[in-house]
Amino acid sequence: MAENLVIAIGRQFGSGGRDIGKGVAQKLGIAFYDKEILANAAKESGIMQDLFEQMDERYTPSFLYNISMGGGYTMPFFYGTSDMEIPTGERLFVWQARTIEKFAKESPCVIIGRCADYILKDNPNMVSVFVHVDLDYRKKRIAKMYNIREDAASVLIRKTDKTRANYYNFSTDRKWGDMTNYNLCINSSKLGTEKTVELICAYIEQFKK
Repeated sequence: MAENLVIAIGRQFGSGGRDIGKGVAQKLGIAFYDKEILANAAKESGIMQDLFEQMDERYTPSFLYNISMGGGYTMPFFYGTSDMEIPTGERLFVWQARTIEKFAKESPCVIIGRCADYILKDNPNMVSVFVHVDLDYRKKRIAKMYNIREDAASVLIRKTDKTRANYYNFSTDRKWGDMTNYNLCINSSKLGTEKTVELICAYIEQFKK
């Protein structure tokens, strides 16, 4: 295995991306990080974890403004800048980014969402994956998961995807879901969770060579 291989998984809401990522981690015997990123960032920063969870993969107006003015994810946020000089939204992003970089350095792992593919873009051992699905499949899956009607599921899907896209687009210089940003894009509704896991692992085997 490549030293400290990191698999960054972006996903549409309802695609099963988290379950797929967890399956990949289990099959490869490596660490899996999702909400753990928030817990670690809260611990290291001293900021309440509830705040990280409330703003998870969401942008704030100040964050949007700074990014739109050419800010983005830059090294000055990490070095020589007091945390108290950075607005809350930016601080949360920076601490999550620090945590993602820390996890990537510590051991091979799978990381779900949170712009990990962008934050680790210069890491030669990072493989980026985007999981998408057909809308009808998503509606049925979300309706069953949340015990809601399919029309309500459709609204929830649209809003959640928009939130994730806005966060990603304004946190990076990329477009969320654009296939050119990823090493591998998979429609999981065509294969199901188990076979999608197998496909990603097969890709990783080739990547390691």
